[in-house]
Amino acid sequence: MSFRRRAGYRWDRVVCALTVVILAFIGCPLAAMSQSAERVYRLGFLGQTSAAALARQTPALRQGLRDLGYEDGRNLVIEYRWAERTLGRLPALAAELVGLKVDAIVTHGSAGSRAAKQATSTIPIVVAVVGDPVASGVVASLSGPGGNVTGLVLEEFESTVKWLELLKQVTPTASRVGWLDVPGIERPEVAEVWRQKEDNAARSRGHTIRRVTVRGPNDLAQAFATLEQQGVHAVIVPNTSLLNPLSAQIASLAKKHRLPSFGSPILARAGGLMAHGPDSADMYRRAAGYVDRIFRGAQPASLPMEGPTKFEMIVNLNTARALGLTISTELLGRADQIIE
Repeated sequence: MSFRRRAGYRWDRVVCALTVVILAFIGCPLAAMSQSAERVYRLGFLGQTSAAALARQTPALRQGLRDLGYEDGRNLVIEYRWAERTLGRLPALAAELVGLKVDAIVTHGSAGSRAAKQATSTIPIVVAVVGDPVASGVVASLSGPGGNVTGLVLEEFESTVKWLELLKQVTPTASRVGWLDVPGIERPEVAEVWRQKEDNAARSRGHTIRRVTVRGPNDLAQAFATLEQQGVHAVIVPNTSLLNPLSAQIASLAKKHRLPSFGSPILARAGGLMAHGPDSADMYRRAAGYVDRIFRGAQPASLPMEGPTKFEMIVNLNTARALGLTISTELLGRADQIIE
């Protein structure tokens, strides 16, 4: 081989090497761009109340999503719609979210679940907390939802039994128990079944329930005046998204009327006497897991609904002292939190 041919051969090899290097430099940014072109998911949130009323819950949902790799503003957009305690607005708000073509909807409560399901049969719906989705007609069963709705169940009746048991231990002579009743949350026939179950549970423990209707904050003063006229010895405050934001007002009125109050953890933190129930923030955090599985391709129909795994028992000793009540060391020993 001549010198000229050898030099040409070397030059060809140099050109090939340079071409490979140049293509590599061009390809690296393209690969990086491909990796950064991450899908952005759109999640709808249908709220029965307001952002302030769910100040512990929605941050827990967002944290759960972050833990799973979804960050609002990066690969996730959350569209919030709030009914501001007016349940009649829920269907229109749900329709708005459907119109935005969200990838999934998170909601809470029976009314929110029904509104979301009526608005769409195709977009997946995750219920963060709900009482009885089977009786409400939202799912076919807890183990096999069978449609586009799944999520977490509060197991409300178990909480009712706990409240009645705590009431019996703290005020063993109490016989008449006040009950704040919020209409419109469940369908009338479902609500009546629940009332019968609650009445039977109370009766078996020597209590008679006296119900008063509360639709909003303006009804509370009259409700407690009615309970006083009926001579009740204590009051139970159901764990609903419409009553929870009013917990401070309810606890104050209960103390004013010298009534021990029992209900959800939110009530005790706001000044109620005692609480037992699921940690709602933990349930919203767990709801993020359902959203993640759905984003990855799972169908709601095949995702069983789960109950709470984290419960709280809270004793407010400040309120006990104000009411002249002594809480046994046994109950204090069982409490997850004692407020002094």
